[in-house]
Amino acid sequence: MDYLHNPNKYREVGAAMPKGVLLVGPPGTGKTMLAKAVAGEANVPFFSISGSEFVEMFVGMGAAKVRDLFKQAKEKAPCIVFIDEIDAIGKKREGQIGGNDEREQTLNQLLTEMDGFEENSGVIILAVTNRPESLDPALTRPGRFDRRVPVELPDLKGREEILKVHAKKVKLADDVNFSTVARMASGASGAELANIINEAALRAVRDGRKFVTEADLEESIEVVIAGYQKKNAILTNKEKQIVSYHEIGHALVAALQSHSAPVQKITIIPRTSGALGYTMQVEEGNHYLMSKEEMENKIATYTGGRAAEEVVFGSVTTGASNDIEQATKLARAMITRYGMSEEFDMVAMETVTNQYLGGDTSLACSAETQARIDEKVVELVKQQHQKAIQILTENRQKLDELAKFLYEKETITGEEFMGILNHSVTPK
Repeated sequence: MDYLHNPNKYREVGAAMPKGVLLVGPPGTGKTMLAKAVAGEANVPFFSISGSEFVEMFVGMGAAKVRDLFKQAKEKAPCIVFIDEIDAIGKKREGQIGGNDEREQTLNQLLTEMDGFEENSGVIILAVTNRPESLDPALTRPGRFDRRVPVELPDLKGREEILKVHAKKVKLADDVNFSTVARMASGASGAELANIINEAALRAVRDGRKFVTEADLEESIEVVIAGYQKKNAILTNKEKQIVSYHEIGHALVAALQSHSAPVQKITIIPRTSGALGYTMQVEEGNHYLMSKEEMENKIATYTGGRAAEEVVFGSVTTGASNDIEQATKLARAMITRYGMSEEFDMVAMETVTNQYLGGDTSLACSAETQARIDEKVVELVKQQHQKAIQILTENRQKLDELAKFLYEKETITGEEFMGILNHSVTPK
């Protein structure tokens, strides 16, 4: 923006204007919104188009559209051209011959327009994608998209500020503490945070109130994470008891291990996502690194629910399916990607593709190694499962006391949980 307003300041030094800026990051982090903000602030003509609009049935039409777009842009220079979801036309070119290579023609035209024989002055291109690894290297080289701006998921401070921005649109009660809400919404994108505020406002209206309270915001986080409460799902007493022990199992294993995040809330009210109950853990601050011990403790916490069922009822249920999935995923990542097993040392057995869209993994090792990895994963999870069983067996009295309290109350807060854990008297 500064360059567009004061180009002479840069020309004096001999600095050239950046040709293209590529915004990359997960969905919902506000990449397109940032581009809109730049358009408003820069106060220059702004052309907006989506990558898929270039792709036509007839070969050559997309390329013609690119030529036309740049012709108009050059006439209006200095200006900004914004291409949303550029991966629709910017995919890597492959060695296949024949077929409709419309995408390739369009990409070639875009490459020549950006930094070809003719000097392209005064046109800045902003592009957005959440699949940067699929883009053609010719597109991301210096001189074309030479600026890559990562728009990542917001951290704790970021979430708090984003919530405040969206909360301006709704009437709030005086008791709302955004830092608590931001801490609970760990890992949420900007779009999800906007959704959380809206859900809270809807809940306030449904309850016949004219303003949004902190309780509304906390409930709306749960709606975004786990779905609405299932009002008509009636659990039998036996099932309710099992779910109580299951959830307290998670919370107790988490609380009794030094590296685990404190428990915020435990509930056994079924949700529309299929969860019969859940334990919400909240990190104290931003965590950018995780030690091996912390990851092992996390696996033990995942197995805590099933461990509690085994310790108390001597049998197991289907309730732990999601925990099993998470624990296995984490154990596999420790061995194949983080080099946390002594046998494989610092060798990557797995690579992650599509890091912003779910992060699929692909193995890069022989079948024999794969079999050994599977053995190691089983061994690791088994070890932590035994640790969870041991913790719960040693603290059986607390387990029974907490599960009984949760069974009666259906939802308990972290304070109530810690109160019972640290004192033998049950709070009334």
